[in-house]
Amino acid sequence: MTIPADKEHTPRNPIRNAMTIDVEDYFQVSAFAAHIPRDSWPSQSCRVEANIDRILTLLDENGVKATFFTLGWIAERYPIMVRLIVDNGHELASHGHNHLRVTDQSPDEFREDITHSKKLLEDIGGQAVIGYRAPSFSIGTGNLWALDVLREAGYRYSSSIYPIRHDHYGMPDAPRFKFQPRGPDGLFELPATTTQLFGCNLPAGGGGYFRLLPYRLSRWFMYRVNHTDRQPCIFYFHPWEIDPGQPRQKNICLKTRFRHYINLSRTEARIRALLHDFQWGRIDRIFLGDR
Repeated sequence: MTIPADKEHTPRNPIRNAMTIDVEDYFQVSAFAAHIPRDSWPSQSCRVEANIDRILTLLDENGVKATFFTLGWIAERYPIMVRLIVDNGHELASHGHNHLRVTDQSPDEFREDITHSKKLLEDIGGQAVIGYRAPSFSIGTGNLWALDVLREAGYRYSSSIYPIRHDHYGMPDAPRFKFQPRGPDGLFELPATTTQLFGCNLPAGGGGYFRLLPYRLSRWFMYRVNHTDRQPCIFYFHPWEIDPGQPRQKNICLKTRFRHYINLSRTEARIRALLHDFQWGRIDRIFLGDR
C-alpha cells in the first residue's frame, strides 16, 4: 500500500462528495450517556451555536453546501441557527429528537421520535426534511424495521448504517455504497464511507477515525474511493469536534477520554484541507438528484 506524498497528490477530482454534519452538542454524545444524565442537558453549557457559526463560515469560504443532520432537541432551542443553516443553502435533515440509539427504542418509540423531529425541523426550517441519520449509526442487522418506519414517516433516505466492525455499532456485511435494504420499494440507505483493503472495510468517512489517523492517510482513503471504486464519499463530523475548549468531563474511562478528545485542536484545519482537496455538496443533490 503506497500513500502518495503531498507533492504527488492530484488536486480536486471530478467526483462530488457529500459533506455532512451531525448537529449535536458535546454533552449529548452516546459515550457520555452514563456520565451526563439526560435530565441535566438543559443546565449544561451549550456551545453548538457558536460552533455551527464557525462551520457555516468555513463552508461559505470554500463555496460548499452540506447536509446538516440536526437533533430536534437542539433545533427547538436554537431555531435561528436552524434557519441560518437553511438560508445559507444547506440541506436540513434529521438526527432524531433526543439522540436515542435506535437499538434502545421500540418501533412505536422510534416512530414518535423521528416523526416529531421531522415536523419540528420542517416547521422551523421551512423546507421538507427527507433524510435521517441514526445516533451512533445504530441501525443494523437486528433492527432494519426502522427503515420501514422511516419510509412510512415520509423520509426518502437514511445514512445510518456503517459497514464496519466496531464495539458499539456497525454492519460489516452491508453494501458499502447506496442500496435499498428493504427492496426496490424501500428507503435508500447511504452508508458512511469505507475503503476496502485486504478484504476488510476500513472507516474513511470521518468522526473519531479522521481525528486519529494522519490527514494524509484519510485523504488517500477517500481519494481511493473516488478513483478506484468511482463512487462519491459521505463524510461526517460533529460541531464539538472543532471545539478543543469544550468542558472536559471527569470520571470517564481512558478509552472514552481518548476517543472523544484526541486531536480536537487539529480537526478544523484538517476539515479546511479536506474542503480544498475534494469537491463537496449536499446528500440530496448528489444521491437523489434533487435541485
